[in-house]
Amino acid sequence: MKQGKMVKIRGKDMYVELYGEEHEEAILYLHGGPGESCYDFSFHQAERLSTRFKVVAIDQRGVCRSEEIKENELFALQDLIEDCEELRKHLNVEKWSLIGHSFGGFLSVLYSSLYPGSIHKVILECPTFDFSLSSKSLLQKTARLSEAIGNFEIAEKCLKLANTAEQVSSKELLDKYLEYSDTLGEERMAIYRHNQNHPTDYALYSEEEWEAFYDKSEIHFDMLRAEGEIYQSLLPLLENIKVPMLLITAEYDPVTCGEQIRTFTESAENGEVVHFSDCGHSPHYENPDRFCNEVLQFLHSELFSQTSGNN
Repeated sequence: MKQGKMVKIRGKDMYVELYGEEHEEAILYLHGGPGESCYDFSFHQAERLSTRFKVVAIDQRGVCRSEEIKENELFALQDLIEDCEELRKHLNVEKWSLIGHSFGGFLSVLYSSLYPGSIHKVILECPTFDFSLSSKSLLQKTARLSEAIGNFEIAEKCLKLANTAEQVSSKELLDKYLEYSDTLGEERMAIYRHNQNHPTDYALYSEEEWEAFYDKSEIHFDMLRAEGEIYQSLLPLLENIKVPMLLITAEYDPVTCGEQIRTFTESAENGEVVHFSDCGHSPHYENPDRFCNEVLQFLHSELFSQTSGNN
C-alpha cells in the first residue's frame, strides 16, 4: 500500500513515510542520487527495522513524490539539511539516528556536523564524502564495463580522466562520468548493482508516474550541480563528528573508494566499518537481512548501554 503522506516543511510539501511505534527510537533514512527516492529502502527495510524502531523515510525536497522545485525558485544543498531538522521538530523527535545511502551519506555527514545535538548515531551505506574521488572510481568501473561490451573508445576516455595527474574539477569529473556512463545504455545499472537476488517491485506506481517523478528529480540534481556546494569534500569534517558512526562498504561498490575508506578509518573518532561481500552499491536490498541485522546491532548497542546505566 502507499504508506506516505505529504508534510509541509519550510513551505514545501515533503513526501514522508512513517513506520513503527511512536514511542520507539527514531531513524531517518536519507536516500542517494542526488534525486533518487526512499522507495527501494522502504520496500526492503521498513518492515524489518520497524519491529524495533520508528522509521522515517523521505523523498527529499523536489524529489520524486515530494513537491517539485518551481522555475526561478531558490534551492540549495543547505535546504536539504534544514528540511531534515525541521522535520525532526515537526515529528517531536528529540534525537534520531541517520541511515544515509550514497549521496544520503554525504547529507548525513553534513547534517551531523551542523546539528550534532539532533543525532544519536549515523550509518553510512556506501556513501560519498567527496564527489571528485567517487567520480574517478565510477569512471574506472565505467571503463571496465565499456571494455566488456567492446566500446574501447569510451573505456580509454574514462581511464584517461580517472587516472590523470592533472587538476580536474569535481564538476568536470562528475559531468564526464554522467556522459560516459550513459553510453552503456541498459547496462548502466551494472555500475551499481551486483547481487540481484532481491529485486524491488516498482509496480506500485505506473511507468508514466515514475517518469514524472524523475523529471522532478532531474531539476533537483541540476540545481545542486549549478550551485556547486556538492563539489566540496566533506572528508575534513569526519574528525569533528563525535557521535558513533558505522561505515558500510561493499565488495563491488564503486562509490566509496579506498581513499575515502582510509580517511574515515583514520579520522572518525567513533567510527566502525562493516564490509559486505558479494554486494554492490545497495546492501539494503542486495543483502537485506544482513543489512537489517547490522543496523539493529549497531543502534541497539548504545540503547542497551543507556538502559543498563539507568538501572
